[in-house]
Amino acid sequence: MKVIVCNNSEEMSKVAAQIFADRIRKKPNIVLGLATGGTPVKMYKELIRMHKEEGLDFSKVVSFNLDEYLGISGNHHQSYRYFMDTNLFNHININKSNTHVLNGKAKDAAAECKTYEDAIKKAGGIDIQLLGIGGNGHIAFNEPGSPKDSRTRIVDLTKKTIEDNARFFVDVNEVPKQALSMGNGTIMEAKEIVLIADKTSKADALSKSIEGPVTEQVPASLLQAHKNTTFVIDTDAAVKLKKKYESPKATASKGGCCCK
Repeated sequence: MKVIVCNNSEEMSKVAAQIFADRIRKKPNIVLGLATGGTPVKMYKELIRMHKEEGLDFSKVVSFNLDEYLGISGNHHQSYRYFMDTNLFNHININKSNTHVLNGKAKDAAAECKTYEDAIKKAGGIDIQLLGIGGNGHIAFNEPGSPKDSRTRIVDLTKKTIEDNARFFVDVNEVPKQALSMGNGTIMEAKEIVLIADKTSKADALSKSIEGPVTEQVPASLLQAHKNTTFVIDTDAAVKLKKKYESPKATASKGGCCCK
């Protein structure tokens, strides 16, 4: 497990985008696992810039998103399909038929989850998975207590997650109470994982995830057992970490990525 501490969210976003761009250039038909929420927006903007100014090619890329609200259609302004189209897909040359987001309006939600798992396997598995982290340590919508071997499934959202997501809705009562989500086991099968986080509101969850014991009560802590995971965070999110970790410049000097 690697931890890179950046000066701010802008640097964090550029470092993470550079990692993804490097992987895309090395494998044009790469399978990406993508995330939504406020944290990856700047990273996606940097990938869009790379596409437009540096020719980063997404034409053969395949993507799978982590989750979707149950009961919301893809054209709802708070759906994750709408989010991805608006914040990334509509601005790059990716083939929309190669982008996969769970269908929150599926008539048979359980079957939708099984089909999604099968599609990931058919694509050869996820090469690099982007993650955010919730204030309670959740990854995707795997709330505390989610089994480490869980698969894509219907999940109940905790009160905290509903409250955290209420800022995207007019009223907290509009936030769906359930979602479809990749499981911890599904995520851990990705060949590489990059978790990004900024702001002090994530500091406690990150401290437990990076330096605390591995436990299902802090789903992100399970990443300690993954063979190729990188946490890219800013100094605000790192305030509760006790150990000293690499900076982007230190990583670059070792032949890794750096922001430009």
